[in-house]
Amino acid sequence: MLRTIVCLMGWMVSIACPPLWGIESLPERPNIIFIITDDQGYGELSCHGNKILKTPHLDRLHQESVRFVNFHVSPTCSPTRAALMTGQHEFRSGVTHTIMERERLSLKAVTVAELLKNNGYTTGIFGKWHLGDEDAYLPNQRGFEEVFIHGGGGIGQTYPGSCGDAPDNTYFDPAIWHNARFVKTKGFCTDVFFQQATQWLNQKRNQKKPFFCMISTNAPHAPYHCPDSYSKPYLDKLLNKNEAAYYGMIANIDENIGQLMASLKDWDIEKKTLVIFMTDNGHPFPKLFNAEMRGTKGTPYQGGVRVPCFWRWKDVLPQGVDVSALTAHVDFLPTLCELTGTKLPEKVSLDGRSLVPLLKDHKAKWEDRLLITHVGRWPQGKQADAKFSQCAIRNSRFKLVNNSELYDLQNDPAESTNLISKHPEVVTQLRESYELWWKEIQSALVNENVVAPAENPFKVRYWKQFGKDHK
Repeated sequence: MLRTIVCLMGWMVSIACPPLWGIESLPERPNIIFIITDDQGYGELSCHGNKILKTPHLDRLHQESVRFVNFHVSPTCSPTRAALMTGQHEFRSGVTHTIMERERLSLKAVTVAELLKNNGYTTGIFGKWHLGDEDAYLPNQRGFEEVFIHGGGGIGQTYPGSCGDAPDNTYFDPAIWHNARFVKTKGFCTDVFFQQATQWLNQKRNQKKPFFCMISTNAPHAPYHCPDSYSKPYLDKLLNKNEAAYYGMIANIDENIGQLMASLKDWDIEKKTLVIFMTDNGHPFPKLFNAEMRGTKGTPYQGGVRVPCFWRWKDVLPQGVDVSALTAHVDFLPTLCELTGTKLPEKVSLDGRSLVPLLKDHKAKWEDRLLITHVGRWPQGKQADAKFSQCAIRNSRFKLVNNSELYDLQNDPAESTNLISKHPEVVTQLRESYELWWKEIQSALVNENVVAPAENPFKVRYWKQFGKDHK
C-alpha cells in the first residue's frame, strides 16, 4: 500500500518512460489525435445503453478501440484538463476552480504538449483551453505550436478577472483566437473546430514529424444551442428544449468524429494514428440517463467523475476490448510518453502511471491504487474549511466520500448503501491516506490569493485588434 500512496502523492520522481513494446517494434511513433468533449457523461453514447441518443460514429469508435470502462476524471473541466496535461492531480498545478484565477495552470507545470514537442512532434489545439487566458498561460506558451481556441470556460462566457471570452461571442460564427490574432469564423462552433483541425492535419500528415492534435470542444456545455436539424429529433423525446439541444450537440460531435475518421482512412494514415476519445466530467442533468450512476457533474460520485475513454490505433491495439482496471486522467501523460519514447525531465513527478500494459493486454497485472477527488470551488481563502467537502478517496473496491460515506463499488456501483460502520479498518486506512495528501498539497495551491487583472485579457486583445466599439 505504501508504494501506491507514494505514486499517488507524487513523491516518486521518474526520468524516463521507455516503451514496453520496445520502440523498435512499434510501426513508428504514432500520430496522436486527442478528442475531449465538455460535459458529456458516460451515458451519452448509445453504445453505453442510451436508448434515445444516437451516436453511430462514436459507437463504431467504441467497437474498434480498447475501452477503459473504469476510467475517472475530475468533477469539473479545468481540473480535468490540468490533470491530463500534467499527469498530476490538478491541485498540484494550482487548479482548484474553473474561474477566479484558480483555473490557471501553474507556470511551473510541464505539459504533455511541451514534452511531445521537445521530442519532435508538431502540436496543435483546437477548441477549449480553460487553463489560463493571460499571455503567459496561453497554449502557445505551454507546448502548442498551432492554437485555435476560444477564451474562458465556454464561448461567450466571462467572469470577473482573467477568465473570459471575446465580447458578445456565440456558438454560431464565433471569433476565435488563432495563434496571435482573432479570426471571424462562419458556422456552428463544433463544426468550426473540427474543420480547422482537419485542415491542419491535412497540412501536417505528409511531413516527417508526427503530430499531436488536441480537439477540445466546448460542446455540449451550456448554453444549449446547435443547428435545429440536430436537436429536432429529440424534441418530442425529452423533457425540455435544453435537453434536446444537449443531445443535438452530441449528435453533431458524433457526425464530426465520423468525418474525421473518414479523412484518416482517405489519407491512408489510420495505421499511423492513435485516436483517443474521452470527456471531461459527468453530465449536469439530474433526470437524463446516467448509466445507473449516482451524481452528476460537480460531485465526487461516479456520475460526476466516471467517463468514456477509447483508444484506437488500427492494427496495433486490440479492438473491442474492455479494461476494467482502475484508471484515470493522470495516466494520460505517462502513457503518451511511453508510446512515443518521450523522456521526462528529472523535476517532473507523476501521480499517474502508464496504461501501456493494459493497452497490450486488458488482463495485465495492475497494482491497486488510490485516487483522490476534490471538487474544490471553495470561497476564496477557505480551503481549510473545505477539507472534507465534496471529496472522495478510493481504491479499486472501496470509496470514502466526504469523510462520512463508504461505498463498496464492486457490489454497489450505484453508491446507494453507506457501509461506513461495517469496515472501520478500511475507513481508517483511507482517512490516513487522505490526511497525508491534504497536508502535502497545501503548498501547491498557488492561485488561491492571486490579484485579478482589471480587465479580461481576451477582451483586451479583441478591442486592441478591432476597436472597443466593434461588434
